[in-house]
Amino acid sequence: MKYFDSPLPKPALPRGAEKQAGRFTRLVASRRFQSWAARFPLTRRMVRSEGEALFDLVAGFCHSQILLTVVRLDIPQILLEREMTAGALASRVDVPSERMQVLLAAATSLNLIKRRQSGRFALTTRGAALAGVPGLAGMIDHHDVLYRDLADPVAFFRGEVETELAGFWPYVFGAGGATDPQTTATYSQLMADSQALVAEDTLAMVGFSDRTHILDVGGGTGAFLAAVGVANPALRMTLFDLPAVVPAATDRFAAAGLGDRVEIVPGSFRDDPLPQGADLISLVRVLYDHADETVTGLLKSVHDALPEGGRVLVSEPMTGGDAPQRAGDAYFALYCMAMRTGRARSQAQIAALMSQAGFDEIHAPRARRPFITSIVEGVKKS
Repeated sequence: MKYFDSPLPKPALPRGAEKQAGRFTRLVASRRFQSWAARFPLTRRMVRSEGEALFDLVAGFCHSQILLTVVRLDIPQILLEREMTAGALASRVDVPSERMQVLLAAATSLNLIKRRQSGRFALTTRGAALAGVPGLAGMIDHHDVLYRDLADPVAFFRGEVETELAGFWPYVFGAGGATDPQTTATYSQLMADSQALVAEDTLAMVGFSDRTHILDVGGGTGAFLAAVGVANPALRMTLFDLPAVVPAATDRFAAAGLGDRVEIVPGSFRDDPLPQGADLISLVRVLYDHADETVTGLLKSVHDALPEGGRVLVSEPMTGGDAPQRAGDAYFALYCMAMRTGRARSQAQIAALMSQAGFDEIHAPRARRPFITSIVEGVKKS
């Protein structure tokens, strides 16, 4: 591994400093100190801020349920068309007026909507993003499955829950799970919608001008590859995924005017050799669906399929490693556990797997939006 430019973890505290930090933590935990700090002018702002943050954690489930209700009642799309009063909204979505008032006040507190002086409700900037971000409403809508899996969180972390989410995504278990048209359509639509943002951030962090041919492995209906093709008119493209996604991918490339530049090769990377000839292979939201042994085998297949100087690109949400962050460690890590097929990994962990597969010059740029995607790249050397 020649370079790795993610932030380095903070150095460990000296033993004496650790003891001092431990004493301070115990002091802060005491009720007497809390009462004093809440009154003292230099600390009361900090006490209030920490208290509000802690309460947000306590109330987080209610917040997520308010968000889910707003999405399922299609309120962002309704208000995107025109501003409405609470009464008009209640009638439109068949919710009792007094309960709609509570819902709208809750959504206002979460900065999803705002109330005009006229009494009508409108979208905030955050609410408009909720209405316009591709795939976001669909992802929120299916979260009831994850919520049920987490209903007993202690049992979940002990590995005692037969999670529903594993059944929601049978696609990742292999070709057998992709034979049901409805399952395939649901999975493919969610992935295609979310990959619009993944492609946007990936294209901003990665250059393709020095490549002639990209192979996208596990690329679904081709949303990522289509975005890459539009941005790079000279790039040849190959999509490799299960046979069930071929019709939708064919339609997508034809609609984008890319049909003559893309070859679609049906197959499973578990069972079939990867197509040859590409000097760049992309794995977009693929690795975190699978266990380490599967990922190791896939990266080795990618290495074997690339020429000398060929590049592998991994783009997916990642954990923070030694510096945990909310999106990767408090969401995607749990989501992957519930899927029971893979795990969310840090850039360093993916880099290590790449190195084991024979890649060099491993590069992990700082993510623009870690809650959308992070990047790790590697080069095949002789």
